Amino acid sequence: MTTSTAAKYVLARRIVTVRVNGRGVVREVSTRTTLADFLRDELDLVSVHLGCEHGECGCCTVLFDGHSVRACLMLAVQADGHAVETVESLSVNPAELHPVQEAFAEEQGLQCGFCTPAMVLRAKEILETGRDLTDAEVRHEISGILCRCTGYQNIVNAVQSAAGRRPRGGRDP
Repeated sequence: MTTSTAAKYVLARRIVTVRVNGRGVVREVSTRTTLADFLRDELDLVSVHLGCEHGECGCCTVLFDGHSVRACLMLAVQADGHAVETVESLSVNPAELHPVQEAFAEEQGLQCGFCTPAMVLRAKEILETGRDLTDAEVRHEISGILCRCTGYQNIVNAVQSAAGRRPRGGRDP
């Protein structure tokens, strides 16, 4: 690859239109910017934590069109035309917590807090299926996000507690 060809790739920029936490965002970004960096650096959504930056730890997990993705493995340009949700979207009023956040606080599922935003979003996603899960199933569902503090039991307790807050019929608490 020639120097001028390499420079084109480094300098390539695109306009992205993405719905982030319910609001439309239009930005010009480098084609090399990860979704995690875009959310953190461009939109100041610092709940998206960067741990390994290789997709192993899951701490950068966000909801992309309602499904968990690792934001460090996606490019911001891939989000063009899609919806992204971070933990900042869960409460309209900062004085009120989402039921999943309440459950995490009550069950001591947060500890240091580094994995918490990803765990809360993943919990929200699995609870929205409306299924009742066993503890083993909850552990399996959250297994893509590494937690170094809680030993997972408090997180499992929080997910089960949040599930108990769902209205009969099962959807999002």
